[in-house]
Amino acid sequence: MIDKFLNKVTMYRLTLYYLIGLVGIAALFGGLGLLPYTPADIIISAIVAVISSYLANYCFAWFFKAVTNSESVFITALILTLIIPVKLPHSLPFIIGASILAMGVKYLVTVEKRHIFNPAAAAIAGIALLSPEYSATWWIGTPSMMPFVLIGGLAIVRKTRREDLVTTFLATYALVVAIFAFLHTGSALSILSILEKGIRQSALFFFAFVMLVEPLTSPPTKTLQRYFGGLVALLYSTPQVRLFGIVFTPETALCIGNIYSFLVSPQYRLVLALSERIQMTKDTFVFIFSRVNKFSFVPGQYMEWTLPHRDVDSRGNRRYFSLASSPTEASPMLTVKFNNPSSSYKKALLSMEKGDEIIASQLAGDFVLPKEYKKPLAFIAGGVGVAPFRSMIQYIIDNKLSVNIVLLFANRHMDDVIFADIFARAREYGIKTYYTLTDTTSIPPVWRGFTGHITSWMVQEAIPDFEKRTFYISGPQLMVQETEKILKQMHIEKAKIMTDFFPGYKETK
Repeated sequence: MIDKFLNKVTMYRLTLYYLIGLVGIAALFGGLGLLPYTPADIIISAIVAVISSYLANYCFAWFFKAVTNSESVFITALILTLIIPVKLPHSLPFIIGASILAMGVKYLVTVEKRHIFNPAAAAIAGIALLSPEYSATWWIGTPSMMPFVLIGGLAIVRKTRREDLVTTFLATYALVVAIFAFLHTGSALSILSILEKGIRQSALFFFAFVMLVEPLTSPPTKTLQRYFGGLVALLYSTPQVRLFGIVFTPETALCIGNIYSFLVSPQYRLVLALSERIQMTKDTFVFIFSRVNKFSFVPGQYMEWTLPHRDVDSRGNRRYFSLASSPTEASPMLTVKFNNPSSSYKKALLSMEKGDEIIASQLAGDFVLPKEYKKPLAFIAGGVGVAPFRSMIQYIIDNKLSVNIVLLFANRHMDDVIFADIFARAREYGIKTYYTLTDTTSIPPVWRGFTGHITSWMVQEAIPDFEKRTFYISGPQLMVQETEKILKQMHIEKAKIMTDFFPGYKETK
């Protein structure tokens, strides 16, 4: 049930719902005397933060002629509401100033239009440096709010697949706090007491679930995310330490971590013009964009694609798509399936004419070929989920690599199969391809492949030596989850199962 809900909502929308829920619950608890603020304090502060952020963002976007995402504006405003004092009227200048500064960070503190800092964290840290009497209280971090922070926060972590990042952060925090407590008291009971108090009375989980995992300002790969989480936790858990007069508050700890993330993340912001649109099937199109110089990526990675258009619906103007092109091809390529009815984004994408522009950014993803190309692999794809495999296989062909790969490709109908010519050509390099059609009511007489949805029997038939292989699965989220369950039932180790993932969600409309 939870996975079905998460599959239907974008990361931005899920975070927005979560924050609205927290503000509403906080207002209720304020009325019950469980929080130090009244419902009016909380609700009016939230409204002021939203209006201030929206107007400031509108002005900055107009001045810089930039494409913006309204959901991110509201998310930042609600985060500010939950972490700075909301005692009216004294807090109004702080709320308004932080809202304006947070929006300014998105446009002014950038390098080649690349974000560096989490806007809310940078705004609070900046105001504290300019006016020390203003500081964040992180009032969301109270025992009464903890269950709601945890429930929604864990859903966000599951959605963004930042489990490794959050786990590393929390583990490092606990270790550092325990070490400092032991050095100070020398008592194991005191260590447990200090840890328990720190967790219950702080905004640790809100910080980790909402601000730490933001895709724009955190590293793109799991290994870098672990380093990032450990670094931020180290700074977060040592507030008594000063460096060049700067106290390591949660917001300054995150800002320093954001600088690390910026330095180690190979991010791009490409403005691409459409060169060609090719219809592959009745509802699947390939989009080929203008040639790009000095654009380096690993086969299988994805990017965030922002498409400005009129009458943007609730799903917004951003999507995450895998690059279907190989690094050996100069023109970036997307493969997109269109259903009816489609979202405003998909309609705008389909109506693009030659020369129309789209913005590609946030290159990321661990769903890539291993460094040892001859390692036995198994690719399982569903529909347009074959895009990252097309990238990998074209790369293998262009570099004439000798590999040991089996591709099992599921489609609804025979006419839905794409890139069959490339996969046939890849056979001479050690890639075997098997197909299955999931709609068993319309199997053509000429069909010689499998039929039905992927099963353990089908995997064993196509891949007899499956125990030796590392599996890569890409496709609709529910198909990926079901296939992963099948492989685990076949006693395939979790470490040998890779799944494709996007921080937003893989939209079908």
